[in-house]
Amino acid sequence: MADELALDLEEWRHLQSIAKRPRIVSFISTEINKLEKLSKNAAPAQPAQIPTPISTASKAVSNPALNYVTLGSFSWDQDTEKVKIYASLEGVNQEKIEADFKSRSFDLKFHDVQGKNYRCAIPKLNKEIVPEKCKLVVKPTRVIITLVKASKGNWLDLHLKEDKLKPSLDKDRDPMAGIMDLMKNMYEEGDEEMKRTIAKAWTDARSGKAADPMNRFQ
Repeated sequence: MADELALDLEEWRHLQSIAKRPRIVSFISTEINKLEKLSKNAAPAQPAQIPTPISTASKAVSNPALNYVTLGSFSWDQDTEKVKIYASLEGVNQEKIEADFKSRSFDLKFHDVQGKNYRCAIPKLNKEIVPEKCKLVVKPTRVIITLVKASKGNWLDLHLKEDKLKPSLDKDRDPMAGIMDLMKNMYEEGDEEMKRTIAKAWTDARSGKAADPMNRFQ
């Protein structure tokens, strides 16, 4: 019971540290006070061990034949210097973790967690990080991944978003296919005037009136 209250208090205090609106801050403070009173009345629990950050330099031996359960659900927050990712996972053995941080990705593997192997990875991060400064902290019911940003600022997302308007560079593809894809995206996202212009250019191109449909936009 005391351990659960301590974890709840930690969550509320974390929310308090990032809350901005006065009404929300007041509400969180009230909940924290309630939990602190409950903690005092709870039976004393065994002293919890202070979580030790996992070294990102040391890696467990990886076995490619192992099957992994993907930890696809997690929460995250950030400040201008770092990103913190919170993933629920109970029973992690700190001696059986493989951590691989790179400048634009990370891959974490948790072996033999209650008979299963788990993996949390983002192959293409939105921006660069400093691998040697990143860390992983294991707690009783979750893991906390800290990514240190290579440059200060806010991220709009964890994942890199590919530019949907960027033409394909596949050398085996029809050279006009990239332009046609671009026109299609412009048509779908454009206003009525843009749609009429693209439709006319497309019609002229099909009828042979224009050698290049993109000439309409020059």
